[in-house]
Amino acid sequence: MFNRIAAPGVAALLATAMPFAPALAQTTPTAAAPALDPVITQLPHISIATTGTGKSGGPAIFLIPGLASPRAVWDGVVADLAKTHRVYLVEVHGFAGGDIKGNDKTGDKAGLLDGIAADLNGYIVANKIKNPAIAGHSMGGLLAMMMGARYPASTGSVLVVDSLPFFSLLFGPTATVDSARPFAEQARARTLSTPVPTEPVTADPGGIWSNTAAGRIKVANWSNKADPRVTAQALYEVMTTDLRPELKKVTAKPFAVLYATGAGPQAKQIWEFGYAGSPATLVPIADSWHFIMLDQPAAFAKALKDFLGPK
Repeated sequence: MFNRIAAPGVAALLATAMPFAPALAQTTPTAAAPALDPVITQLPHISIATTGTGKSGGPAIFLIPGLASPRAVWDGVVADLAKTHRVYLVEVHGFAGGDIKGNDKTGDKAGLLDGIAADLNGYIVANKIKNPAIAGHSMGGLLAMMMGARYPASTGSVLVVDSLPFFSLLFGPTATVDSARPFAEQARARTLSTPVPTEPVTADPGGIWSNTAAGRIKVANWSNKADPRVTAQALYEVMTTDLRPELKKVTAKPFAVLYATGAGPQAKQIWEFGYAGSPATLVPIADSWHFIMLDQPAAFAKALKDFLGPK
């Protein structure tokens, strides 16, 4: 069943935590990340670091990394964004090592994704942030859609980077939450039982994360730092969350989806099927796999600029 995963892009989400699937990826950052404000807000499931002043009038933007990834995923675009926007860099507790805090629950009803979305909404409301852009990669893209569908008053626009509203469609177009659950349980168990590497990855691990060796090495090291308990639960919930029925509730504009075309012509078919009937606008990014911001930094930066609109 696992070899039926068709798209190298989103398939990397599964490969991140499953030793029997191919490995994953990165690329050279285009600019040094700016200094973050010294105070990082700690919430039950996430932390939020901020930078930029937003004095030019550009919308505030939240950047949410994907499964087992730290906020450093966004280093290539943060410096430019900070010149015109207030930038909120999200990190899931445990995805960069350290205390997993409120992400210690496991099981079918652990509610990790729901908890992250609730943390984001609470932060936006408490800080009176008006109409922020919510952008997320992979699992972060799923969370951006959750925000748009369930917390529309806290979501001004939505940008999804290489994520489907139901990940398990990669097993086939007839997949359902119930049919995906056994594989999700297996993925969670494998992740928890796999030893955590103690040495950094220095040689190309191969696989489907990125189209560069440097990318595959970098993302593998990011993944190795993530706490397997959090990765395992997040993977299970991503595989068993189908947001397609909720997408019509997303009123945020724009609602854009960037997807990697590394899988070839079938990528277009998969994404069009996954978002059929939704208000999302699909934007293909050529010559890229899952970590679009690393494989095609210039194209990603342009797409992000187009999404945010004129200042």
